[in-house]
Amino acid sequence: MGSELGEAIASTPTYERFAEAKTAVETDDEAQELISEFERERQAFALARQNGNATQEDLQSLQAKQDELHSLPVMASFLDAKSELQDRLEAVNEAVSAPLDVDFGGEAGGCCQD
Repeated sequence: MGSELGEAIASTPTYERFAEAKTAVETDDEAQELISEFERERQAFALARQNGNATQEDLQSLQAKQDELHSLPVMASFLDAKSELQDRLEAVNEAVSAPLDVDFGGEAGGCCQD
């Protein structure tokens, strides 16, 4: 059943749009360069924060880099498609969970939750 559900989800326009947007980001040189720059800056910020050396300016610089990345049309399209897919998957989770009286996506794999 799980495989059939996965195949059904993969054949939806929502998933197809996400897959196309993901490929577009992965093959866009400018997006990939900005992603690399953002990741380097994010890691440097995390290390500085861990060491107690992070400043408000560091945070603002990181946020500016993220804004720059998200403003690329290819990335904005990807983020929109990803959000739409996440919403759809949450609806699927709710539909599967309701008759089982359990949060299928959140608890079904867990062992002992209070």
